[in-house]
Amino acid sequence: MKIAVAYENGMVFQHFGKCPSFLIVVSEAAKVVEKSLLETHGQGHGALVTLLKEADVDVLICGGCGMGARNALREANITLISGAAGNAEMAVDAYLDGTLYDNPAGQCHHHHDGEHNCSAHEHCHNE
Repeated sequence: MKIAVAYENGMVFQHFGKCPSFLIVVSEAAKVVEKSLLETHGQGHGALVTLLKEADVDVLICGGCGMGARNALREANITLISGAAGNAEMAVDAYLDGTLYDNPAGQCHHHHDGEHNCSAHEHCHNE
């Protein structure tokens, strides 16, 4: 299984659409066997879903994620685990242990035209 974590400085990044990179983890029998970083170059959620699909990702772990991205991930057959926070590698371990689930509170509802900053919305990152 290939897991991507929205990633910055060792932590789960809190807004999928503005994610600077992904920690890519390959697991076999619930054990991590390989880790790498995949840079996004600030592409936006549509391009990020395509990037993850082309990387053969099965699961995405992130903080906040809007409905458009959720739908695109579902269409790409990528399982979404939103609402995560804290250390990225610990989030992967929790997912592999079966203790990390998608949290609907991790959905960002307040996308607007122009600039959007999820840090302004408490529900976009479950700290």
